[in-house]
Amino acid sequence: MKKTEQQKLPEISLDGKDHEILKLIESNSKLTVREIAAQIHLSPTPTHDRIKRLEKSGVIKQYSAILDKRLVGKRMIVLCMVTLREHNKKAGAVFVNAVMGFKEVIECYNISGDFDFMLKIVAEDMESYHTFFVDKLTEVEGIGQTKSVFVMDVIKETHNLM
Repeated sequence: MKKTEQQKLPEISLDGKDHEILKLIESNSKLTVREIAAQIHLSPTPTHDRIKRLEKSGVIKQYSAILDKRLVGKRMIVLCMVTLREHNKKAGAVFVNAVMGFKEVIECYNISGDFDFMLKIVAEDMESYHTFFVDKLTEVEGIGQTKSVFVMDVIKETHNLM
């Protein structure tokens, strides 16, 4: 099974300067070490060392650009809830491995309640979502029930944790 967030994490202690660094990087990952150092009132060398420690420990998982979905042709967001027919490790692994290979699925959560998983899916339009749903998602072995909810408008969307 693919790595998930439920697996044990290493212990890491973060202080105020680490939090300041993370907030700055999170808001603009293109800042230089010198720019970050100036804003947190440290010299560049210890700032660089802290950033490297945050990267090595996994606190900083990756650097990326956040794209405007609409401007790259992904105008439809769908939240799809999925229930599996069987609730065991094998059925879960089959589903998770399949979902990991779908580029249309940008987030997947194992949830409690009436459904087992919630997928956040982006598509160009209803036709492309329908094609994904019929040709890919419902072909995954073990799916019992699905429910799709179509996002009408995005009110708040952020990736900032700090």
